[in-house]
Amino acid sequence: MVKSGARALATHKIFTWLDLRRKSETLNLAQKQIEIAIRTVTELKEAIVAASEGKRVDFKDRLKTLFSHETEIDDLRRVVFEELTKEPIPPKYREDLLHIVKRLDVMADQVKDSARNVKLILGAQIPPEIWSANTRIAETLVKEATLLGSTIETLSIAPPQAKELARKVDEQENIVDDEYLKTKALLAKYTKQLDFATILVLKDLLECMEQIADICADTADYIRVLAVGK
Repeated sequence: MVKSGARALATHKIFTWLDLRRKSETLNLAQKQIEIAIRTVTELKEAIVAASEGKRVDFKDRLKTLFSHETEIDDLRRVVFEELTKEPIPPKYREDLLHIVKRLDVMADQVKDSARNVKLILGAQIPPEIWSANTRIAETLVKEATLLGSTIETLSIAPPQAKELARKVDEQENIVDDEYLKTKALLAKYTKQLDFATILVLKDLLECMEQIADICADTADYIRVLAVGK
């Protein structure tokens, strides 16, 4: 049984942004920003599926939703940054929150760039094998981003569980790395079938999606460090 003094000390040590969320509208906004950033990854996956199946209307709807989310993320980030300067939050926790929000904001930018690349090749004669490879990567990114969201949510509730979830984020990132290399090989395989401009766009799409995976993994590493500190 934990003694009352030890419990009080532990509570003080985990005085994190998630604990404060119940008391602060600013931190509610930050959590919303995080949730929307992760949601954009799902929209990207659905957009790639729609494009691969030639569903132009569905693709455009997905793109519109994704861009709307990205704009909302930017707006929320600005509000969070401004309000955090006014909140009576210990500097360490303010820095923790800012770091997470910044990283996920960058992730949302990469998601938007990925979607733009898909838009550029919409209607092009892309081999099904390449579409399948990109879809697999996008599906893995959804799993990785969802795990990252759970990792962040769990940080102040159960640090050991947050560490384990962070490890699972890394596992998904490794899967993306493997798929990345396989897909690069596919681009080389189809160089004679695809024009140079399409190859460049597909390569940029691939690079953007790899960046999304890396950002998720980097953020998970940061969460792991915070969990150890608790």
